[in-house]
Amino acid sequence: MDKRQFIKRTIGLFSVLFSPNILANNSRVFFLKKKFSKLSWEDIRNDYSLHEDFINLESGYYNIVPKPTLDSFYSHVNNLNIEGSYFMRNKMKDRSKIINKKLSKFLGCPEDELVVTRNTTESLDLIISGYPWKKNDHVIFAHQDYGSMKDMFYQVSKRYGINYDIVSIPNNPKDDQEIINIYKNKINDKTKMIFVSHMINITGQILPIKKICKMAHQHQVEVLVDGAHCVGHFSFKISDLGCDYYGSSLHKWLATPLGLGILYVAKKKISKIWPLLASNIKSDNDIMRFDHKGTNPFHNQMAIENALEYIDKIGLSRKESRLRDLHTYVKKKLKHNKKVYFNSPSDSERYCGILNLGIKKISPEKLEKILFDRYKIFTVSINEKGVKGCRVTPNVFTNYKELDIFISSINKITNEIS
Repeated sequence: MDKRQFIKRTIGLFSVLFSPNILANNSRVFFLKKKFSKLSWEDIRNDYSLHEDFINLESGYYNIVPKPTLDSFYSHVNNLNIEGSYFMRNKMKDRSKIINKKLSKFLGCPEDELVVTRNTTESLDLIISGYPWKKNDHVIFAHQDYGSMKDMFYQVSKRYGINYDIVSIPNNPKDDQEIINIYKNKINDKTKMIFVSHMINITGQILPIKKICKMAHQHQVEVLVDGAHCVGHFSFKISDLGCDYYGSSLHKWLATPLGLGILYVAKKKISKIWPLLASNIKSDNDIMRFDHKGTNPFHNQMAIENALEYIDKIGLSRKESRLRDLHTYVKKKLKHNKKVYFNSPSDSERYCGILNLGIKKISPEKLEKILFDRYKIFTVSINEKGVKGCRVTPNVFTNYKELDIFISSINKITNEIS
């Protein structure tokens, strides 16, 4: 075929493929190709530098950062180092506002009710320690709540003379009302606050926060929510929850660099909380009263934008479905093993990525050690009131081959038990 014939045939082919009739009849095909041009799960896995010596099934403590976000972070470190004090004095404040705007949109809350912190513990302890407690005030929290928050309540109890009730949340509640009643039944005329986990960190159970908040407010009780494992894990909007305060970590399921969290405070509650560190912000109603923390590594905060871009490429709802599918896959494969028990809820609407399971006659600590030493699978043991097992937290980089290895390992371990 000579050059002239090739050009004619090429033009003819394109005129057929892109004629109005063909485009109209195949518009759905072109739309679907565009819609599903997002990263495949294998693409996503390749975006992570994974350890070659073990399978990482412990993403609950900290989510490792995907390479696109990490590359941008390194660039921020370098650029900030070049500009130095000039950036910190002349650009940081405006850049911070841009980041806050994008983050508040993602979280579904007003910009003037959100501030970036260093982690969930800082966010929630800021509220607990800064609340205007009076002697004999009363607070309610759960055995399953995170230890650092419970420790802060113990401290303010000693300092201000407040009282507390500790409830226990069943791993498999009958319905939402059972959970609501657990908190409701402890409210008295001195109760000022309910502290509740949006997702219980040791079992992965998602609690009905909106309903708990509605009940609490009917009794003039404020609600502080621990959302450490929620942002970037599953879809929700903070404003829809109706809570007074919300804290979370961004270096968990949003996969930012270490040392980033958020604090949400409802506008009408801002003035009543004492900041952890004194600020030069004069207005008591300004959320930025809680932002002061001295000179800090702002390049971390700059990477929030990149983490938001990356999760947008995946799609948060798609990520949520994937994590729930991975969780469900393990349960289905092990449900007939009578020596295995689950501490996570059986109702799929009450869980997402975090799973907790145990083996009868084996302590959580021993199970963790066997899994790592013998099978090179990294998990974390949990041995607390009502929850004894290993927390297993797959991530977007986890594939079914790795889960099959984990499932096979559990079956082998149970086969050794008489």
